Amino acid sequence: MKTQISRCLLITAALLAIPAAVQAQPDAHYVPGVEGIECATLPPPGFYLRDYNVFYIGQKLNNATGHNIAPVGFEGEVYATVPRIIYISDFKVLGGYWGGDVVLPFIYSYYRAGYHGPSGSTTGMGDFYGETTLSWHPGKFDIGSAVGFWAPTGNSSGPPQTQPGDGFWTPELTLGVTYHIDEARTWAISALNRYEFNTEYRNTGVTPGQAWTLEWGLSKKIIKPVDVGVVGYYQQRTTASGNSPLAEAFFPYSRVAAVGPEVEWFYAPWKLFVQARYYYEFMAENRAQGHTMALVLTKAF
Repeated sequence: MKTQISRCLLITAALLAIPAAVQAQPDAHYVPGVEGIECATLPPPGFYLRDYNVFYIGQKLNNATGHNIAPVGFEGEVYATVPRIIYISDFKVLGGYWGGDVVLPFIYSYYRAGYHGPSGSTTGMGDFYGETTLSWHPGKFDIGSAVGFWAPTGNSSGPPQTQPGDGFWTPELTLGVTYHIDEARTWAISALNRYEFNTEYRNTGVTPGQAWTLEWGLSKKIIKPVDVGVVGYYQQRTTASGNSPLAEAFFPYSRVAAVGPEVEWFYAPWKLFVQARYYYEFMAENRAQGHTMALVLTKAF
């Protein structure tokens, strides 16, 4: 009898977790795929305003073995516009330029759990992120590092609705390297690592496992203002979710991998960078699987 009750609780938790799975990264704050080519390169000293526009559509809901278990007619969508204020100073620490930035996303989420299942949508402010950065540019290399944190400023009310906030604090470490392959710097390869230390979820006693995200890019400058390239991401939870019998049901081990094209254009009169990229997720476990599209605008001042 106890075993049957436990199974029923786990099944119920899994169904309630569908809206969270649609958020594209159920146990990580960081959305993979937002940085693209030369993802580890921080800009030179100055002030910048960046706006990420990210659209995610999930067509599958995969189990732990990567098989689709979504009801017929399942659909999940997330759109986020994410302004980011960046400042890189002339002040150096350990030989690197000190800087910082802040992020506050605004998110629309929608899900439909099958043609005859429940559905829901949410529009609201997401979780705040702030970080301090150090960046170096020795020779053909660009090196970027950061220490930051996510704060649960967004509404994180539980299922059955979607939610713009995650409901827990997350310290985050960042380290990445870009290597310019040729002397003219027309070719570049880049990798960026982010590691998240999740804390307790909304005073429930449930702590999501830690998460690691890798973004990478290989690019070629074809003419002076235009770069094209191939980009990808990989994200996975690295430790167990603990402190509750239902922790693994709400925050299960998950991972995802994606690849796609990108083009970047720099319009010199406006000091404006425009990046457009698309990712196809070719592998996903315990989460939604689909497509990510991003349009990123960066204005230098």
